[in-house]
Amino acid sequence: MALALRLVLPLAISLWVDPVALVAAPTPSAAGTGWSWPVAGPVIRGFDPPETPYGSGHRGIDIAVATGTLVVAPEAGSVSFAGKVGGELFVTIDHGGGLSSTYSWVSATLVRRGDLVPRGWPIALSGNGHPGSVVPQLHLGAKRDGAYVDPLALLGPVGVSGFIRLAPLD
Repeated sequence: MALALRLVLPLAISLWVDPVALVAAPTPSAAGTGWSWPVAGPVIRGFDPPETPYGSGHRGIDIAVATGTLVVAPEAGSVSFAGKVGGELFVTIDHGGGLSSTYSWVSATLVRRGDLVPRGWPIALSGNGHPGSVVPQLHLGAKRDGAYVDPLALLGPVGVSGFIRLAPLD
């Protein structure tokens, strides 16, 4: 049963994936080549900026990961918020220079407001993602000088190793 689930789950996730937003699973990036990825998983929904500050859109990216996955800081910073918004848990890190990142719909926070976190430091556990989501995910948002920006432009390179799965021999 467990083997069948491991083989079927990636296929099931791929059926719900937005093919335009899909990128390979991330690998940690070297310092200086962009932010490291906060979790390893495929991007299942991309950035779609709103036309107006309060308009509809998708103000970040969604990365498919199992609920309870460790979320790490992609770059050093200071935790400016860690708590509930509308009954759901969020973490925001101020990276300095007008740049901040937010991790939405997490199941647990591992930091508090004011904590200084280095790159790669555990900050949260992922939750189920957007309310009503079928695939568990981490929502990653980013702002530069108060305006939403595409987090993919800040993240380091990705590799395909996260998608390669070898079947067991037994």
